[in-house]
Amino acid sequence: MKRILTGIQPSGHITLGNYLGAIRPLLALQNEEDVELLVFIADLHAITVPQDRVALRHNIKELAALFLACGLDLNKAHMFIQSEVPCHNQLGWVMECNSYIGELERMTQFKDKKQKQTDGVSAGLLTYPPLMAADILLYDTDLVPVGEDQKQHLEITRNLASRFNNKYGETFKLPEPYILKTGARVMSLVDPSKKMSKSDSNPKAFISILDDINVAKKKIKSAITDSEGSIRYDVENKPGVSNLLTIYSSLTNESIADLETKYANSNYQVFKEDLANIVGDFLSKIQEKYNYYINSSDLDLILNSGRDLAYHYASRKLQKVYHKMGIGRY
Repeated sequence: MKRILTGIQPSGHITLGNYLGAIRPLLALQNEEDVELLVFIADLHAITVPQDRVALRHNIKELAALFLACGLDLNKAHMFIQSEVPCHNQLGWVMECNSYIGELERMTQFKDKKQKQTDGVSAGLLTYPPLMAADILLYDTDLVPVGEDQKQHLEITRNLASRFNNKYGETFKLPEPYILKTGARVMSLVDPSKKMSKSDSNPKAFISILDDINVAKKKIKSAITDSEGSIRYDVENKPGVSNLLTIYSSLTNESIADLETKYANSNYQVFKEDLANIVGDFLSKIQEKYNYYINSSDLDLILNSGRDLAYHYASRKLQKVYHKMGIGRY
């Protein structure tokens, strides 16, 4: 059985774009044969930048409930909170001691984030790759879902694992990248030249999974299109309509070609009305499940179970590492 591990930062609401582009393809992995999926909420990584403690704690539980609402199958997957398994911090320190400052400073995301920090750069921004390596190596992970921009993180994880193995003997499995099949690329509803983002200053630009249903419908109905009037897919000349067709197709599994035929003699008002109802129905189903989990003790039981399993795996690996390094009494 192959073990797949992924971590998600609790950084606020999930948008429709996040769901269709990343979360749905990720959850599809649990349906593959002979796969164990471990999903952790990376709250320790979140604090590399300043966080409001109340908001962070809310976001952690919200993300857990949303993953369950979006279809995490507890018969095939396990979910836990990173900070509740102390082995992550402990192996993270070991990985830091086996890292070189130069290789950490060359990390693209560190250089990018460093430029954006106006109040000083936290050491955590520099040293989070060793913690990320620990996240992966604790669980003898076979595959790590990555996008094109995340390959560098897996490369440094493999480098640190190989460096440790060469120094102390075979200890860590070298994880392989799993290039996640990206889902629909959903764009802003007010500026379809850029991706839908929860950080957009215009709230009409994105749909949050937890948006009020009527508000979400209004956002679809007011989404930018063009003056031509025809409903056809043409990203270059009709980016707004093309974006709405992408959302429609992704939520209904109808091909874009079939949708073009379906609305060949229609207009934007009818098309948007239909899509608004589809989006509303989709959000209603997820929100119903979300409201159950966020208000139920089941959420804590699920996270407790995931934590206990994660600790079982991680503590055995950590003890093996400590033994090989001569740390501790035994």
